[in-house]
Amino acid sequence: MSDTQSFIGKHRDLLDTPALLIDLDILDDNIQNMADYFSGISTDLRPHLKTHKNPIIAQKQIDAGAIGITCAKLGEAEAVVDFGIQDVLIANQIVGPQKIERLINLADRSRIMVAVDCSENVQDISDAAKSKGVTVRILIEVNIGMNRCGVEPGNDVLELAKHICDSPNLVFEGLMGYEGHIVARTSKDDREKAVKNDMQHLVDSKKLLTENGISVNIMSGGGTGTYDITSRIPEMTEIQAGSYVFMDSTYNRVEGLDKKFENSLSLLTTIVSRPQPKRIIVDAGMKVLTTEFGNPQPIGYSDLEMVGLSEEHGKLEASNDSINLKPGEKIKLLPTHCCTTVNLHDKCYGIRNEIVEYCWDITARGKAQ
Repeated sequence: MSDTQSFIGKHRDLLDTPALLIDLDILDDNIQNMADYFSGISTDLRPHLKTHKNPIIAQKQIDAGAIGITCAKLGEAEAVVDFGIQDVLIANQIVGPQKIERLINLADRSRIMVAVDCSENVQDISDAAKSKGVTVRILIEVNIGMNRCGVEPGNDVLELAKHICDSPNLVFEGLMGYEGHIVARTSKDDREKAVKNDMQHLVDSKKLLTENGISVNIMSGGGTGTYDITSRIPEMTEIQAGSYVFMDSTYNRVEGLDKKFENSLSLLTTIVSRPQPKRIIVDAGMKVLTTEFGNPQPIGYSDLEMVGLSEEHGKLEASNDSINLKPGEKIKLLPTHCCTTVNLHDKCYGIRNEIVEYCWDITARGKAQ
């Protein structure tokens, strides 16, 4: 038995730290609450793996009703297909001979689908698929306002769709547009107005294709902050929300989400020093926590604030010196961004009633290629 597996059945405070924790009761509730929402509408859920990077959790989502899984990278898709999950969307462009060869190998043993936004990439995938004798499903990514990847709405979408339809061994499935620039806006009213405005580019592009005799079977998009807005657009067929399984302090500020989903993810840390009454140091720094959305904060201590992270240390300040915490004691921190924090860890611990029930490898951790 490995050292990590030996903690199963023991209290979580016996874990060595820093340790990434998942509250299993909350995780299960979050998965079920999202599944219940989609069971009552015509749009499907295709949750994003980039949050948890764990095929076991992905299978839980599918068992609850999800139609498949969304991945950000080819390496993530390989991890879930190796696990046995077949219906996978890579919601990014797969470019270059090395990666396209891997994509084609996946297509030989799964129902892989990939986003494209240029004709050269379409041609390269088609040529490789034809030489291997496999079929690759294709979505066109449309730029709806995030200004990252994606072909511009309108005639550019039509021309690319025609190219895909004429390309051997490719199946044109539809369109994808991600409103990532909207998902974390705190006001529900603001999010609704922005989604209606920006997703209209995707809807109009679909209309243009159908008017030109091209069937659009899939309209994919959405995130945790917009799942209940984007999914109500009649033309949308699937939503790619991911962060809802864990949540974080950033999504906690998004109006409406707190009524559906709770924080299942935390980081267990040990106090390693208290050099002054109002300064407390924990063994968690930037190598185990991300800070692009701000500093993580302690759970259950309103008089404590995380004021800075160095490589291996987190510096907490107490508003008064009466807080009774000593070196060796453990406290939990709430990440500000669950997705990037999870990617810093090799393992996570499933906790129920403060007892370690599982130790899971974060299989797709670091799969950036």
